[in-house]
Amino acid sequence: MLPSPAARRIAVAVKGYPRLSETFIAQEILALEERGIPLEIWSLRHPTERAVHPMNRKIKARVTYLPEYLYEEPIRVLRGALWSMRQKGFGRLMQTFWRDLKRDFTANRVRRLGQAFVMARELPAEIGHLHVHYLHTPASVVRYAALLTGRSWTFSAHAKDIWTTPDWEKREKLAEARWGVTCTAHGAENLRSLSPTPDHVSLVYHGLDLSRFPAPPEARPPRDGSDPADPVRMVSVGRAVSKKGFDDLIQALAALPPDLHWRFAHVGGGDLLNSLKAKAQQNGIADRVAFLGPKAQPDVVALLQQADLFALPSKKAASGDRDGLPNVIMEAASQKLAILATDFAGIPEFIRDGTEGQLVPPGDWEALSNALNLLAREPERRKAMGDAAYERLRHDFSMEGGIDDLEHRFRALVENGSKDPVPA
Repeated sequence: MLPSPAARRIAVAVKGYPRLSETFIAQEILALEERGIPLEIWSLRHPTERAVHPMNRKIKARVTYLPEYLYEEPIRVLRGALWSMRQKGFGRLMQTFWRDLKRDFTANRVRRLGQAFVMARELPAEIGHLHVHYLHTPASVVRYAALLTGRSWTFSAHAKDIWTTPDWEKREKLAEARWGVTCTAHGAENLRSLSPTPDHVSLVYHGLDLSRFPAPPEARPPRDGSDPADPVRMVSVGRAVSKKGFDDLIQALAALPPDLHWRFAHVGGGDLLNSLKAKAQQNGIADRVAFLGPKAQPDVVALLQQADLFALPSKKAASGDRDGLPNVIMEAASQKLAILATDFAGIPEFIRDGTEGQLVPPGDWEALSNALNLLAREPERRKAMGDAAYERLRHDFSMEGGIDDLEHRFRALVENGSKDPVPA
């Protein structure tokens, strides 16, 4: 059964739900839900982490999990395929799929088709529009389901999905999506160059909902690394993957001069966690480095409040993957914490070098080590940067502006459906 012209409800497709590393998605869903936008969540993967952010617990939207691997739910996939074969959009879908498969001959491509069969069959009639986070594999599922059912779809692009998806695929998805948004000017420029029209993709920063965060500390101890009993506390948060540059950070920490007393804590999981631990051990700094694993947001914020310096040396991974504007940088700013990062991807859109923080070239561990050494010894400079980052966050990167934009777009779909003009 095809949806009515007005969407009535919107299905939001995500790669996995909930995920500790995707606070920006949970923040957006919760804010839209609180503004009365009727949403459902469709996830390609089941959760893999035990900890859950408090805001995920506040989200009321129903969650449907698609078969993560088709062989795990063969009856469900078969029912979806048989149902799909009887739909008017099946022929067009298969033409698109075969064209995609010739250029991307992978099991992953077939899995997305099977997930689309299931999604298309199980979407309630009141779901009239599909919105997807990430333009790579999640958008393939949504695109195929939209072709099959005649529903419209839109997207939010972020980081890896922009930089690791081939141009031919982005161009075709952009042509079929009703509109798209992305969270950095760097990403928007790339997508606009492949779009039917320049205004087809809009820049919408995630921002941060400061109402969910405690007030920053009134003051921090003026640690300068001279007291072995009270070392400078450095912290970083992020998955242990190549694009985060944590290998450079471990190398930089190991090169700090012996008269500087410091401790470093890392929060996050990731495939490279064991190799980072081994690198710290090999460099003789394992006794000063703590790998805390994944943590829920309240625990992360508590750590940021107690720290003196936040570091995130993002860089381009060999696969082409890179960060957008990591939300954790804004979370550090919410606690007036001095920030040291790289002049890369979307980071300079928030951090202006020497004002809200310090930026060093990506992949340059020596420059990173030098900056760590100087900032660790200068508590007054750290305070000035932390104060400036907090003010920039409050004035230019609060959540409200981005949510206002998305609310307008989604409300138009819910109330008027395809009759409403596409927002600029």
